[in-house]
Amino acid sequence: MTTTAVADIRRTPLRGMRAMIAGAMRKSLDEAAQLSHQGECDVTALLEHKAALAEAGIRVSLEDLLAHSLIRALQQHPLLNGRLEGNEILHYGAVHLSFAMALSDTQLVAPALFDAERLSLIELAAARKALVSRARAGRLSVNEMTGGTFTLTNLGRSRVRFFTPVVNLPQLAILGIGETRQVPVVGSDGEICVRSLMGLSLTFDHRAVDGGPAAAFFDTLCRLLEGELDEPAQA
Repeated sequence: MTTTAVADIRRTPLRGMRAMIAGAMRKSLDEAAQLSHQGECDVTALLEHKAALAEAGIRVSLEDLLAHSLIRALQQHPLLNGRLEGNEILHYGAVHLSFAMALSDTQLVAPALFDAERLSLIELAAARKALVSRARAGRLSVNEMTGGTFTLTNLGRSRVRFFTPVVNLPQLAILGIGETRQVPVVGSDGEICVRSLMGLSLTFDHRAVDGGPAAAFFDTLCRLLEGELDEPAQA
């Protein structure tokens, strides 16, 4: 058995922002009855729409496009858009969408973009960019840090396809974006074609949301992203 020299061990005190994050994650797992739904969504049309917007001089990220469809899905499934406070489940008409973002290897915040359902795609992209800038500058308000009704977290730049994001209490649910990869798919005509599939992971608090409504929300979101229910989000 190899003994590691004391000098080779790096010690990081669990304090400050890291201690706050640790406490919030532990509290969430201790209190909420968390369950995750996972699946793949065909985002080929969404990527094509993103490229068409770029050609027109409109630059938005894949996360912006997904968030725009997510907001529409939440409006159709308000049971997932809310908070559990005390003995009350609060369902909101407005979508106060929190975006989880890592400021460093040890700092994670999830500030909310209020009334996101009122924003066009371009307005959403600009507002999210401004939110990230304020977070990096340490200028977030307490209300932004605590007032969200649903959280979006993105690991799409990694090789992680599915994961189990932890609910941002007292919110009811959180959606995780995973890796997007090209895979051969058998079409309805029997022909094989290459499609871009994104891994999505939805964790929800089973105290407030049952598996059926969560699955229905997940299906609506994917159908919106795939263009089955509507055209891809316009700018």
